[in-house]
Amino acid sequence: VPMGVLSCMKYLMFIFNVLVFAGGTCLAGMGVWVAVDPAGFQDIVATRAILSAGAWLLLAVGIALSLLGFLGCCGALRRSRPLLLL
Repeated sequence: VPMGVLSCMKYLMFIFNVLVFAGGTCLAGMGVWVAVDPAGFQDIVATRAILSAGAWLLLAVGIALSLLGFLGCCGALRRSRPLLLL
């Protein structure tokens, strides 16, 4: 495989993992916002327990995606196969 193709794949994987990290961070931020905002969502969340559970689920998924994206970025830059497979 030519070296240029490997370099292109490395940077494409890095960019994809940055997007996953950014999306996970946004989800985690929205989860925190929905869970703790007393004026906005708290009135809606207090009346329905499923929305409260959804806020915590959004937070957990966001943290998991952020961690996955971060490890993917590190794996792409270092060309670490175990980090990329994780």
